[in-house]
Amino acid sequence: MRDGMNRRRFSKGLAGAAVGAAAVSGSAGYAPAPPPNTRSSPPYDISVMMWAIFKDLSFEDKLDRIAEAGYRNAELVGEYRKWSDTEFQNVLAKKRDLGINFDTTAGLKHAVGNPADRDALLADVTNELPVMERLNCPAVIIMSGNVVPGMPRETQHQSCIEGLKRAASRVEGKQINGQPVRLLLENIDPEENPHYYLTSVAEGFEIIGAVDHPQVQLLYDFFHEQIAEGNLIEKLKKNVRLTGLVHIADVPGRHIPGTGEINYDNIYKTLAELRYDRIVAMEFLPVSDGVEELRRAKAQALRAGSRTA
Repeated sequence: MRDGMNRRRFSKGLAGAAVGAAAVSGSAGYAPAPPPNTRSSPPYDISVMMWAIFKDLSFEDKLDRIAEAGYRNAELVGEYRKWSDTEFQNVLAKKRDLGINFDTTAGLKHAVGNPADRDALLADVTNELPVMERLNCPAVIIMSGNVVPGMPRETQHQSCIEGLKRAASRVEGKQINGQPVRLLLENIDPEENPHYYLTSVAEGFEIIGAVDHPQVQLLYDFFHEQIAEGNLIEKLKKNVRLTGLVHIADVPGRHIPGTGEINYDNIYKTLAELRYDRIVAMEFLPVSDGVEELRRAKAQALRAGSRTA
């Protein structure tokens, strides 16, 4: 489903979305890391993953609380699949009135790790695009899926690469809301899902480097990676150009930064120094007032990610 656009010309025009990291095996052609950021505000935008908050509220009421907390971006997990047309119109009107953008969605039924599911995954991506266009949502999370019993890890590793390459052909050159459509592969820690294939961010970056497409990146979930392997900042520094989204929560408990062991001040500072200009999304479970915790989390991300010349 290519649209005829020259890929090289399109790639050069993706502001903030091009990938590349010489530190990743097989990607020596990528440009070197940019010089340190000297801006007085962070280069990244801040969002919130909606499934984690205000679970007893309707979708529209959640949007109200997110706006009250000072956010203008939100992420979805396919909530819209059960909406009637009237519900869709109501949400779009609410979103417009509040000035909120949907930056990412998730919840595709099939994954890339099992070759037997590839055609179904490609159909998922194709079928999701019109809905993403209706929502003005330019990115979708792709899962590796679980380990396939009896299948060698190398086979599943290659399946992730091939599946993402094939999926990339479905979104090649496409834009939504003025941004390139992106596919974001996510890591999950083995404590949350002991059957999940991609538990390692290091392997995730190897896969993304091998796919070598500007519209395919990694969702670097710091919460999951801290549980799985740690060493969060070093891997971020080596692979920031392959990182299309980061998710934020502390360990243990998946709560607001500051309640656990991850030094998020240093992570935000590093993101700013690396001039990471994509989305930082809060995906934590509030322990008290959700609006107040979202405000505090955003304030920390802005403060720690801000630098003066």
